[in-house]
Amino acid sequence: MSEGAAKVDFKRVLPGYSARRGRIDDLVLPAAQYLAVDGVGDPNRAQAYREALEAVYPVAYALKFWSKRELGRDYVVPPLEALWWADEYAAFTSARDKSAWSWTVLLYVPEWLGAADVDAAIAAVRAKSGGGAALALVRLLALAEGRCLQTLHVGPYDEEGPVLARMHDEIMPAAGLRPVGKHHEIYLSDARRVAPEKLRTILRQPVAKVGT
Repeated sequence: MSEGAAKVDFKRVLPGYSARRGRIDDLVLPAAQYLAVDGVGDPNRAQAYREALEAVYPVAYALKFWSKRELGRDYVVPPLEALWWADEYAAFTSARDKSAWSWTVLLYVPEWLGAADVDAAIAAVRAKSGGGAALALVRLLALAEGRCLQTLHVGPYDEEGPVLARMHDEIMPAAGLRPVGKHHEIYLSDARRVAPEKLRTILRQPVAKVGT
């Protein structure tokens, strides 16, 4: 990395990482790529969710160091993200039946990196520590969400339901929109260090015009 080159903080330069509490933004996002691990079940209880985090974070940091060392481009590892879905919409809103959820854990990968770089990072993690049980599940995922509605939720994750219900049951119908793709969350706070009432989470839903 050349002397004086700036470390990129994607939270500051990409519009998808910005949202305000009480306001639902309508925006169009460019395609992006992520380290991804898939799983099912309650994230608070499922061992698979913990193993996914234990796999994806070492790869993300190995990729960051690879980029800095080999390409001279450094960056801040972005916040944890996840896609969530269930057969029944109420599992997210009124019922909050986490056992019925499916998920994909995500960490953003800069556009200047590709599959070969990810493979090198995975190999580095495997060589250093052997990797966790989910290391073999880490993959590079391309995601093109396009038009989205998103807002900032402040508070416990279990209090997201009314915000999501307003987005789906009021805002979308009024704008002639329908949900497409999967519910997307971006965790701006570290739940291990921040009180539940202060957690900051971006809630995103890709949308399209009704009839398209």
